[in-house]
Amino acid sequence: MNSSLLWMLPLALLGVLLLLWTVLLVIQVYAAAWVWRAQIADSPDEAPTLAVLMPAHDEATVIAQTVAEVRRHLRLQDRLLVVADNCADTTAEVACAAGAEVVERTDPVLRGKGYALAYGLACLTQRSPQVVVVVDADCRLAPGALQRLAAQAWKLQRPVQGLYLMQAGAGSGLKLRMAAFAWALRNHLRALGYKCLGLPCQLMGSGMAFPWPLVQQVSFATGHIVEDLKLGLTFAAMGKPPYFCPEAMVLSDFPVNEQGVQSQRKRWEHGHLTVLMQDAPRYLAQALWQRNGSLLALALDMSVPPLALLASLCATYAMLGAVVAWQTAVVWPLLVGVGACAALLSAAVQGWMLVGKAWVRGHELLLVPVYILRKLPLYLAFLFKRQVAWVKTRRD
Repeated sequence: MNSSLLWMLPLALLGVLLLLWTVLLVIQVYAAAWVWRAQIADSPDEAPTLAVLMPAHDEATVIAQTVAEVRRHLRLQDRLLVVADNCADTTAEVACAAGAEVVERTDPVLRGKGYALAYGLACLTQRSPQVVVVVDADCRLAPGALQRLAAQAWKLQRPVQGLYLMQAGAGSGLKLRMAAFAWALRNHLRALGYKCLGLPCQLMGSGMAFPWPLVQQVSFATGHIVEDLKLGLTFAAMGKPPYFCPEAMVLSDFPVNEQGVQSQRKRWEHGHLTVLMQDAPRYLAQALWQRNGSLLALALDMSVPPLALLASLCATYAMLGAVVAWQTAVVWPLLVGVGACAALLSAAVQGWMLVGKAWVRGHELLLVPVYILRKLPLYLAFLFKRQVAWVKTRRD
């Protein structure tokens, strides 16, 4: 094999991946745009009995408000169980005073949201509901959200994911508002686009509903920092892929301090990249072997890198393609790079027109390259100082 072919093979492989990822984004965003104005929040069906399961670690400052919010949406036959997990503050006392059932869990070794969920599910066994809805301790619910989630989960006997959005507070800087835009693009438009195509969505961590018979078939007890992502893939492999219910909205806020923002972002993106590298090939192979279209769709969706990283890869590939064309007269890498950049830009602009205008002004889009460059140290840290353990996000 000659030397020119040796360096072209990895270049071609990366080019195929970039085109696959960017075209998938275009398909998802434009499919969502197709039905955007036709979305109607219908009245929820008669909901089965439900239990809201709320894992909480040192959330004493916010949990009273969340408990009160959830209780307003509960019926007499419903329950709210807070799992105060490895807390060093008064989370349990505050939640109890606010009217929630509370159990405490202490295990300095097995830490993380997955272990808290598993403990809570075990506590619900003696008086099990028909549906369990997971809501984080810092979230707010839209009217009817719980009943919509529970009704859909019981009807379909599948996990159901509501529309979980993170918001930037009034007066937030561009970096936080860009993060809110990127979050809406991922959790709203991409999930809605897949739904329009009859495909499932990823589980997103909060606003997740599970029929009780289904939660008995999997283990939630994991310390993975993106346990929701892996859980959705597990259900899809079982033939029970998550269903997206955008009519059920769950809202939360980004932390207001820089340390909390960085910690949260590092956990999410390092966790995503870890699953992408370690598990994506296995899930893709499993999907093809089982002829499982839902698992294949989720594995492809999960394989798309975070947007800032994807934009960096596309731009770098295009510049590398220009150098190759100049030095060797081989132009296909340049064409692939330009095509990937154009596809990504098209998806991003369409996404901004649908969900980004509320967060980012038109002239601020010129600062997107600066936003991307400021995130590069986060991705370099993945190579040299990867986060693998769950770390509490500081909110105050």
